[in-house]
Amino acid sequence: MLRFLTSGESHGPSLTAILDGMPAGLPLTPDIIDKELARRQKGYGSGGRMKIEKDTVQILGGVMAGETTGAPIALLVQNADHVKWKGKAIEPMTAPRPGHADLTGAVKYGYRDLRPALERASARETTMRVAVGAVCKHFLAQFGMTVGGYVASIGEVQADLGDMPYEERFLRAEESDVRCPVESSSNQMRAEIEKTIHGKNTLGGILEIVALNVPVGLGSFMQWDQRLEAKLAMAVMSVQAMKGVEVGDAFANARLPGTQAHDPINLQHSSLQRSTNRAGGTEGGVSNGQPIVIRAAMKPIATTLTPQQTVDLASGTESPTRYERSDFCPVPRAVPILEAMVAFVLADALVEKLGGDSMNEMRPRFDALRKAALDDLQMDGTPHVFWE
Repeated sequence: MLRFLTSGESHGPSLTAILDGMPAGLPLTPDIIDKELARRQKGYGSGGRMKIEKDTVQILGGVMAGETTGAPIALLVQNADHVKWKGKAIEPMTAPRPGHADLTGAVKYGYRDLRPALERASARETTMRVAVGAVCKHFLAQFGMTVGGYVASIGEVQADLGDMPYEERFLRAEESDVRCPVESSSNQMRAEIEKTIHGKNTLGGILEIVALNVPVGLGSFMQWDQRLEAKLAMAVMSVQAMKGVEVGDAFANARLPGTQAHDPINLQHSSLQRSTNRAGGTEGGVSNGQPIVIRAAMKPIATTLTPQQTVDLASGTESPTRYERSDFCPVPRAVPILEAMVAFVLADALVEKLGGDSMNEMRPRFDALRKAALDDLQMDGTPHVFWE
């Protein structure tokens, strides 16, 4: 249904994306996207490039008179840092950094210099994912759906989120420069990042992304690649430095007996409700109407001020890595990136579920979606012969 491609290098002239499949009639202006791009550039522990780039988008196609036309949406963001690289001889990079795509890229594509791998594998590419995700979040909002996120831990510091409502978590996270909704934990995380900066090292952490008001019935169990949580996991794991993902309380549930790992179904009037959300909003590859909760583990990024052991591929000798400008802790800035990827998957699933080429077609179809309620479930309680 929906698909997108990104193009461009970290220090090239610009970054581009094409989002295909968005229906006609969605109001869309650059400021909707720019707001999300600005969020991506904020976060304590970010590197020096954030002082250079002030990302804004140009919409080059698919939008006329402030509304989508149903055609592919073309987006462009200029790289302000490109002027420092254009036309200049750059010293070859021949010592791959452990944990980066330097060595694997050179082996796969036969590069004579590691920089082409660095340029494309860089998280600078996520600029366009956030731009695409901004369109998808705006699309979901037309149907009352919200995607938000926050930092749950950085290094050894873990936030005690308690029973704080998700909407409050989203708001408080945006008030914190480490995007943690708990003030005391934010202070500890900030101190941990500062210690890491002085120690010339990097830090990772755990992020939580939550989607609210998702209707029942997105995704499918009919084929392996149609399962909603599978698509969400792939989308999250596709983001640079993400090395683990869980839906709901997946890892905690693995240690429990079955009677404690699932969400009991209760009847409230004629509506089927849950008192818990251990499944994280999906059952059998299909959304169940509960908040969709995704947790992602982000490793400490590979570029460190403290040299690491490697091999210089040009000289064939063991040598230390050379520092390339980067973040010390990218975890806070990763929140809007993961939100974007989750929003894209949900927008794609909603387009598939509703069908139609325009917002005017989709809105009444959304209103008519079957609910998890007795009135919408025609169970007659009589025996059936399934196979003759």
